[in-house]
Amino acid sequence: MSAPAEATRPHIVLTGSAGRAGRAVLIDLLTHGYTVTAVDREVTPIPEGEFPGNVKDRLRADLTDLGQTLEVMAGAQQVIHLANIPAPGLFAPHRTLVENVSMNHAVFTAALIHNYTRVVWASSETTLGLPFDTPPDYAPVDEAHYPRPESSYALSKVLTETMAADFARRSGIPFVALRLSNILGPAEYRELPERAWTDVHARKWNLWGYIDERDVALACRLALTAPLEGAPSFIIAAADTTMPTPSRDLMAQVFPGVPLGDALSGHQTLLSIDKARQQLGFEPRHRWRDTLPEPGRQ
Repeated sequence: MSAPAEATRPHIVLTGSAGRAGRAVLIDLLTHGYTVTAVDREVTPIPEGEFPGNVKDRLRADLTDLGQTLEVMAGAQQVIHLANIPAPGLFAPHRTLVENVSMNHAVFTAALIHNYTRVVWASSETTLGLPFDTPPDYAPVDEAHYPRPESSYALSKVLTETMAADFARRSGIPFVALRLSNILGPAEYRELPERAWTDVHARKWNLWGYIDERDVALACRLALTAPLEGAPSFIIAAADTTMPTPSRDLMAQVFPGVPLGDALSGHQTLLSIDKARQQLGFEPRHRWRDTLPEPGRQ
């Protein structure tokens, strides 16, 4: 089936467009013919090259302020909301909680007021119990391992998932939460031998998971059009781990005794993406092994 004509594609507001994930999502949306309003506290760089879509506006706004949020989201039909304090430990815990939740509430409210047809937003793998200083109940960890917030950042995402469910129930608009894993790219892949491979415990905090920035963009775009209702949440991770060691061996060394799924094999991710595969049609296209040779291989 051919892709929809450009004229039929909804106008997308992309928040957090100057951030790492935001830049990748912007390029992906433009490549696929979308018209995008790019919103961030910083100036969003315009990607070079020819794209079938276009950047309608580059707007700077404080999305914790409802008035500004309503203004920048006017005239569009859908939103991909990536703007938030992106990780624990960057600011005082209370600031992280208050800013993230208030920002998310403003964006969700504006989407309802402007009669949007879909909200896609960045939740986090941290809602599942990260960092795994306490072993997970089982692996691969799936959506049923939620909620296990271990930081104010994770709690801000858990609170927002609850908020999204309420907004979806009252409005009938799908609110799609993407529980993004640790976002990496080719530059970080080249650092894995020194930063991860020399110590099996170095990345145990998220079960050695990751997601390529380009696959974040793919998941966001798929979430715009997948036939969904309510407020579903999806783990978005690569299909493998960051390690050259097989996944069962990793678990045996670091988390012995944790029950493992019968189907777990090879270097399979320990953050299950089965739900995203089934409901979004998501299949990661990028992995560190495309950048680095595995140890012992040329």
